Amino acid sequence: MPKAVLRLSHNLHLWNPAGYNVGGEELMSKHVIVIGAGIVGVSTAVYLRRAGFNVTLLDKQEPGEGTSYGNAGVIASPGITPVTHPRLPLQAPGMLLNKDSPLFLRWRGVPRMLPWLTRYMKHCTQAHTLRITQALYDLVNDSYREHEAIARGTLAERHLCPSDYVFVYPNRAAVAADAFSLDLHREYGFRWREREGAELSEYEPMLADSGQTFSSPVSVSFEGHGYISDPGEYVKDLARHFAEQGGEVMRAEASEVVSEGGRVVGVRAGGEVMKCDVAVLSCGVWSGGLARAAGVKAPVETERGYHLELWGTNTAPRFPLMLTPYKFVLTPMRGRVRCAGLVEFGGLGGGPSRAPLALLERVVRRTFPDLRWERKTEWLGHRPAVTDSIPLIGGVSGLEGMYFGFGHHHIGLTSGPRTGRWLSEMIGGRTNMDLGAYSPMRFAKN
Repeated sequence: MPKAVLRLSHNLHLWNPAGYNVGGEELMSKHVIVIGAGIVGVSTAVYLRRAGFNVTLLDKQEPGEGTSYGNAGVIASPGITPVTHPRLPLQAPGMLLNKDSPLFLRWRGVPRMLPWLTRYMKHCTQAHTLRITQALYDLVNDSYREHEAIARGTLAERHLCPSDYVFVYPNRAAVAADAFSLDLHREYGFRWREREGAELSEYEPMLADSGQTFSSPVSVSFEGHGYISDPGEYVKDLARHFAEQGGEVMRAEASEVVSEGGRVVGVRAGGEVMKCDVAVLSCGVWSGGLARAAGVKAPVETERGYHLELWGTNTAPRFPLMLTPYKFVLTPMRGRVRCAGLVEFGGLGGGPSRAPLALLERVVRRTFPDLRWERKTEWLGHRPAVTDSIPLIGGVSGLEGMYFGFGHHHIGLTSGPRTGRWLSEMIGGRTNMDLGAYSPMRFAKN
């Protein structure tokens, strides 16, 4: 077993599922510590280990128990348009006054967030939207194949479900009102099929009677996509694969990336320093503090997201359904239907707000009056949102061996495998792609 594990075993928990051989093979001398065991961190660790690096995956929780656990589960290649579209400044005041709106503010946390919110809203221009869309497209296009590539031959493969991704509009007028986004998708080569009336009812029986929510529903179906039947278990299974291949998964909270002479030499966790040659920072919204110590003041904040899970339902959708007026998705998952989405700004502090959870249940009951369930569970998570909606992916100038992979906003699950592959290629010196749009140095301290 590597010395780092022996030296720290008195205050760090080594996550080693029964039967997996951790550290039992000759590894490369170059040691990489990946901080954060969500989908981005685990994907990075998997690809680094496949490339032959000696890799430790470090998190204060077990793999797949943070933000990656609670998402909508959709591998959403159409997720190329940012929240900060040109119409948002006009829409936001009315949304905040509408109890059925998907936008919420947790007012006690807003004063501290005002500088971030100001910078965020400055991106609500057409020029910024087009620039961000290009960067997101390059990151998320053909994502289902990326998930197939990382999961193939592992337990994680059992969670991959090929599927359409269906956007449900109340009527034809609502489709027309979304022309800006749909035109962008068309420009980037996305194709979809629209259905309504009897054709829609046959295609998705749950929409045959959509209650009071949709007067004349129209679906816009993106084909060739998919979803994950259990996101938390999916990430755990990828972590198990990583451990089987000789990777180390350790449970402790990283407090500092230690450097000497302009290069990374270790990570402080559990009160001790684990030596390494490379550190990858991929712990979502919690990456900000460690990033500042590395010389990058990353403008990352939490976008609080919610899910409501309905267990033992009498029916379930055939496909993930995005209810467009409310910006949340119903996804058929193992043993339950998950309703996930919404946007709440208000910081990391405090528990879940009741209003977003109440909206999820109210809309589900109103839209699907025949849906019944035996029990429900609720969840609050923290999406890492950057002011320009583009993740930070890449190395840090002036600090050799420091890499970032965080700030994925709504597309963390979708783009996790590609982000991990890119980072592995960067660290191994095996990429000639221009990834400047994602460079952490765009936020470097002056």
